[in-house]
Amino acid sequence: MPTEKAPLDLLLFPTWIVPVEPAGVVLRDHGLGIRDGRIALLAPRTEALRHPATETRELPGMLLSPGLINAHGHAAMSLFRGLADDLALMTWLQEHIWPAEAKWVSEDFVRDGTELAIAEQLKGGITCFSDMYFFPQVACEVVHKAGVRAQISVPVLDFPIPGAREADEAIRQGLALRDDLKHHPRIKVAFGPHAPYTVSDDKLENILMLAEELDAGIHMHVHETAFEVQQALEKNGERPLARLHRLGLLGPRFQAVHMTQVNDEDLAMLVETNSSVVHCPESNLKLASGFCPVERLWQAGVNVAIGTDGAASNNDLDLLGETRTAALLAKAVAGQATALDAHRALRMATLNGARALGMEQETGSLELGKSADVTAFDLSGLAQQPVYEPVSQLIYASGRDCVRHVWVGGKQLLEDGKLTRLDEERLIAVAGEWGRKIAGA
Repeated sequence: MPTEKAPLDLLLFPTWIVPVEPAGVVLRDHGLGIRDGRIALLAPRTEALRHPATETRELPGMLLSPGLINAHGHAAMSLFRGLADDLALMTWLQEHIWPAEAKWVSEDFVRDGTELAIAEQLKGGITCFSDMYFFPQVACEVVHKAGVRAQISVPVLDFPIPGAREADEAIRQGLALRDDLKHHPRIKVAFGPHAPYTVSDDKLENILMLAEELDAGIHMHVHETAFEVQQALEKNGERPLARLHRLGLLGPRFQAVHMTQVNDEDLAMLVETNSSVVHCPESNLKLASGFCPVERLWQAGVNVAIGTDGAASNNDLDLLGETRTAALLAKAVAGQATALDAHRALRMATLNGARALGMEQETGSLELGKSADVTAFDLSGLAQQPVYEPVSQLIYASGRDCVRHVWVGGKQLLEDGKLTRLDEERLIAVAGEWGRKIAGA
């Protein structure tokens, strides 16, 4: 273990530091020090300068925040971006996406699509993402090599999927993958039952038993549309969330994705069980799925994180843009201009995401001892001037083109907007090859 007097590996001096915890704080004229991949110093500039550092960097006009956390997506679906637009959810799924997946999804597809998604996310300031897609072991290999942080959810459905002929096989593969990676510093393996309408009670009960035994997350699309809820009521006389509650799935490990349909009983169940909700506003808007009542959930004490969903239904993996949409939409849905202010929006995209994924002890805020997952946003451009309140300028006046630097575990994965480990030109060429092949079929 290094002593307190060991030099810092890196000392950063931006114009602003937004630690996210404590809430609402903006630090000016402060330095952030990194040692052995962790945040070792957060202090006023004069004090920070007294600490020796191997490298010191001035970042004028920049805002340092925790790395953004994309709490829901299907990374490899980047290769289906724009394939089937302007369609209703079930038409999109049943007539376009599921047939395309049956034809094209393979280990190579997942490897190339996940790498493309990671590159896009890093360039947008995302240091951690949650993924739910086929061949999860391949996604883990790509995450490991790329240096990012991720929760990989093993997809479970009642019918055969690419890479698993049945749900039990998918679960077995997930257990083996989790065992292989249980000590990995950046990858957590979770269970990903697709949705209430695609997974039967016996499979959900098995997943619950294993999740409790292994302290694993459960990541699931829930109440994505009014149709889903109505169909469940007609078929079973029970709302999907109530069914999941009856089966025991709701709880601190449970990540309910979408939740556009929330009544008083749903809200009470989410609060009582301390379940998290992952809000995907742009996908919900594009598919006309409905509106998650973010402010109502937040005021009730529900942990609300944010996700992009997959690029096939969004059509980008831009979490900063997603957060702006979430903040604006929350105000319209609540009928309150004060709903989801800029600081809370940033918290939703960082620490709330970490909490949803069970990673809040490791990432999500700039606190001493946490992993140095850090994004530097450049607010010196024309479109951000003048800067009265930097977090407001970040959320309401900035785009992902403002992302300059990204570190994960203290390792720089984006420097001056350029990827340090991934070959952007090669990824564009590979994606183009897939596009020509799929379009020409």
